[in-house]
Amino acid sequence: MAEVTLDLRGMPKAEAYAELKKHIESVLEGINDDVAAMATMSCLLHNAFGHLWTGFYRVVEPGKLLRVGPYQGTLGCLEIRFGKGVCGTSAAKGETLVVADVHAFPGHITCDGRSASEIVVPVFGPNRELIAVLDIDSEHKATFDDVDRRALEEIMGWFSRRK
Repeated sequence: MAEVTLDLRGMPKAEAYAELKKHIESVLEGINDDVAAMATMSCLLHNAFGHLWTGFYRVVEPGKLLRVGPYQGTLGCLEIRFGKGVCGTSAAKGETLVVADVHAFPGHITCDGRSASEIVVPVFGPNRELIAVLDIDSEHKATFDDVDRRALEEIMGWFSRRK
């Protein structure tokens, strides 16, 4: 299949994610490389929805430190400690965080001052170990909701299913 990016902004969110999930799985068929998958997913998610920043923070010290991985957008924070900001809190808790207004989130780390809302999804490997978090930022408040949470958690399941 030709690797193409999709612009899904004109579709209802649930339909857009269903289309994107099929596309991601098709593009990544036969791939068993986390970094290649993170780069590909960052690109496809970013272009599909036109977000401000879309990317991964990889676990480099389990329980302690995340480091920027593949992403699309402006310069990201290079390192984030577990428990700090939205990404570090999601990593420490092992759960998705949907933040309607990042400026109201205690301890929010500002990597790009234009960011207004954010979703962070933990990424688990085949042994249920945390390997990264997916971080998506929007310039608009309340961009993300439960539809995004469910769909992105399902898409991130690719990492736990890979062999």
